[in-house]
Amino acid sequence: MGDPTLDPHGKYNGREAEYVMQMLNRENDGDPRSWPQRFEEAFAKKLGVKYAVACNSGTSGLHMALFAAGVGPGDEVIGPALTVVMDAYAAIHLGATPVFADVDPDTFLIDPADVEKKITPKTKAIMVVSLEGLSVDMDPIMALAEKHNLIVIEDSAQTILGTYHGKQAGTMGHLGMYSFENKKHLTCGSEGGMVVSNDPELATRARKFGGIGYKHMTASAGRTHLALSTVQDPAYERFDTIGLNYRMNEISAAVGLAQLERIDEMVQRRRTVAGFFSDATSNCDWFQAQTTPDGYVNSYYTFAIKYQGAEKHGISWKDFYNQYVNAGGDGFYGACLIPYLEPALIGQTFGSVTCAKGLCPIAEDLQSRIMQFKTNYRNLQIAQGKAQILSDLIDNIGR
Repeated sequence: MGDPTLDPHGKYNGREAEYVMQMLNRENDGDPRSWPQRFEEAFAKKLGVKYAVACNSGTSGLHMALFAAGVGPGDEVIGPALTVVMDAYAAIHLGATPVFADVDPDTFLIDPADVEKKITPKTKAIMVVSLEGLSVDMDPIMALAEKHNLIVIEDSAQTILGTYHGKQAGTMGHLGMYSFENKKHLTCGSEGGMVVSNDPELATRARKFGGIGYKHMTASAGRTHLALSTVQDPAYERFDTIGLNYRMNEISAAVGLAQLERIDEMVQRRRTVAGFFSDATSNCDWFQAQTTPDGYVNSYYTFAIKYQGAEKHGISWKDFYNQYVNAGGDGFYGACLIPYLEPALIGQTFGSVTCAKGLCPIAEDLQSRIMQFKTNYRNLQIAQGKAQILSDLIDNIGR
C-alpha cells in the first residue's frame, strides 16, 4: 500500500519514497542483491521472460540490443519510417545502415510486406516499433526472420502490457526494449530502460556491452561472485568486451521497482482515459482512431488518431489544435518527424540509403496528420472533462 498522506492522484504514490530511503540507508533487510538486480528479476517475472537487463535509458537499450544481435559496419537494420529517430541512431552508431520500411495506414505500425521488400543479403536485423501502446503484427515478422536468419528486436518503449494474441509486446522477438522515461507508463523518475530476452547468449552480450564489458557478467546477474583474492590481484583481467556504461543507478531502480508494483493499475487508468477520448471522437468520419485489431490489447501510451479535418472542413491540423486549446483542452502531440527527414539525417547517405523525402509515402502522410491525446492523467474527472471539450468542439464543427 502507498503512503496515505501522499496525493492519491500523484505520480509516485506507491512505495517509491520508501524504497529510495531503504537504498540510501542501505536497509535491504538482508537482501544481498542490488536494486537494479531486484528490479530486473521482478520485471522479468512480470513480463514472463527469462532475462531482463536494466539500463539508463531506452536509447541505451536499443544500442545494447543491436550490439547483442551482432550488428556492425556494413550491416543493414530494417525499421519503421514512423518512429523516433533514436532507432536509426542506434544502428548508425554501430556502423550499420538504417533501412526504412513503410507502415500500415490503419495501425500506424511497420508493414511486414514492405519489410520483406527491403531485405537484402546485408540485412542483419529487423527492429519493429510498437507505437502508442499497440503491438506490431509479430507473426509475419518472425516468419520473415526465420526465413532469412535475422534477429528481431522489439522497441516496446510505449507498449508495456500491450498484448498480441495473448503474448506480451516486447517478448516475442529475440530481444525487446522498454523505456522508463518520465512520460512512459512506468518511469524511473526521469530516464531508464530494460532489455529483455529468452536467449542467454543475447542477454549476456547486451549486459556486457551496457556494463563496460566486464567479462564475468552473466545473462541474469551483474557479475558472478568471485573471491576478493581474485579481483584484488593485479593480474586479474576484467574486460573481454568493448562496451559502454549504460547501467541503471540504484535510485532509479528503486523507483522503477515501486512503479512496477502498480503497473497494472497505471496501465488500466490509461485505457480508461483512452476510452473517454474514443467516445468523444466516435461517429466522426474525419477522426480515424488507430486501429486495434482483434486479438490485440492496447495499453494506450496515447490515444492516437489520423486527422482528416482539412479535407472535410478546411481546418488545418494547427488550427484545430488552437481551437481545442482555446476551448480549454490540454493540447495534443503531433507525431515526431520521420527519422530520415530530421535535420540530423536528411541529405545524408548511409550505405545504399539516402535520407530524403519520398522513401516511405504512407508514413510521411500519416506523420503530418496524427494527433496524440495524452492518457497519463492521474485524475479521471479532469481527463473526462478534457475529452468532453473535444467532443463539444467536434459537434460544433460537425461530425
